[in-house]
Amino acid sequence: MGWKEAAEPVLTRMPTVARPEGHVPFKRKLLWTASVLMVYFFLTNIQLFGLGGQGSDIFGQFRSIIAGGQGSVLQVGIGPIVTASIVLQLLGGANLLGLDTENDPRDQILYQGLQKFLVVVMTALTAAPMVFSGGFLPANQALGQSLGVGTFGVQLIIFAQVFVGGILILFLDEIVSKWGVGSGVGLFIIAGVSQQLIGGILSWQGLGTTTGILASWYGILFGDLSLGPTFTGQWFQSILFDPGSILALFTTLLIFVIVVYAESVRVEIPLSHTRVRGARGRFPVKLIYASVLPMILVRALQANIQFVGQILYSQLGNGLPAILGQYSDGQPIGGLFYYLAPIQSRQDWMWFLGLTPGGIDPWQIGIRVGIDLIFMIVGGAIFAIFWVETTGMGPEATAEQIQDSGMQIPGFRRNPQVVEKVMERYIPQVTVIGGALVGLLAVMANMLGTIGNVSGTGLLLTVSITYKLYEEIAEEQLMEMHPMMRQMFGNE
Repeated sequence: MGWKEAAEPVLTRMPTVARPEGHVPFKRKLLWTASVLMVYFFLTNIQLFGLGGQGSDIFGQFRSIIAGGQGSVLQVGIGPIVTASIVLQLLGGANLLGLDTENDPRDQILYQGLQKFLVVVMTALTAAPMVFSGGFLPANQALGQSLGVGTFGVQLIIFAQVFVGGILILFLDEIVSKWGVGSGVGLFIIAGVSQQLIGGILSWQGLGTTTGILASWYGILFGDLSLGPTFTGQWFQSILFDPGSILALFTTLLIFVIVVYAESVRVEIPLSHTRVRGARGRFPVKLIYASVLPMILVRALQANIQFVGQILYSQLGNGLPAILGQYSDGQPIGGLFYYLAPIQSRQDWMWFLGLTPGGIDPWQIGIRVGIDLIFMIVGGAIFAIFWVETTGMGPEATAEQIQDSGMQIPGFRRNPQVVEKVMERYIPQVTVIGGALVGLLAVMANMLGTIGNVSGTGLLLTVSITYKLYEEIAEEQLMEMHPMMRQMFGNE
């Protein structure tokens, strides 16, 4: 008996959100999406019962990718979902699962059940070290004594809350995917990053502290903030960085323009209908064909590596071998975990301006920047290929979709193998180039800094996901205006 037969009774009984029967009106989709977003914001503001302090955020700068909130019910965010996707993509890419998710309905159900099972496991594995290792989600000892359950009992209560939050975000994502517009994962990333961007522009906490760009400029114009002597090194540094943040504003706008432009760059393959004379169309192969979602997988892999380092350091302290990692204030400053840590801000590499911590040599910073570039560019290309193959966007799957829709490429025989060969001229190459380009943009945005200290990857994801959400909303509105198109594209 194979693993499928053994696991089928469990995987087919995993709880799931029912699919809608028939077409869901566009207004109802928007209502579901807005409702899920409100629930998400509500859950991120529910603090965990039993905490003895805020603790340190183990995800740190990855929070804009992981979503959720430190010390809240959604402590783990979308981390378990992304980690489970990484595992499945690697297993599927190596063809170790033996599942035909394109043609076999039984295998499709098994795949979905396996994904949910892995999310449950990853939620438990992620929450346990946070709660029981101490320092990340410290338990309130006084509460344990008053309840008569001790510190360990309070830790179990905190673990249960974090675990339930991880399961809730899984089903919120499924609700959006089936009943709303876009995906829940993308929606939660947009929500978190948008909060940071708006705060980076509009926050007004009193001059002299961390404020938004508008407040800082107001202080500069009316003399409440000093930039130092005019046209000196200090003056230029204040203008470019804090409080002027000109470089952050420039980087944010540049990333926005590049992503929107890259989304519009495409190779359009002409199509014609075999039965309806004059009916023509185009199949677009975009430069960012696999979208920027594979970047979530790459950054999540880096986050998991740093997660392991933080756990080891919290348990071993100074006993952690120096070759693995050296930490100061909870941040790696040497060893393997330092070199594998992504560049998150200007403070990580601008040693020539005195921004980097002391004790780190320029050659160490250079190695770290090089590893981050290689990791993101190569990882972006690899995960883009996996994404295309596992989501039915590869040459073979695309050829079958074109064949089933009754379309063909003018001048070629109406044969799936012929269409597949044409697609193989474009899709694999564009997938690799697009994945590598997105990885490069993410690193460059992190190095230069953005408004609200949003990570470059988070900003990249937000702009691209918002652009695709706009396209999907436009498509939904078109389907609402012309119901016959839903039948043509198989949406009803």
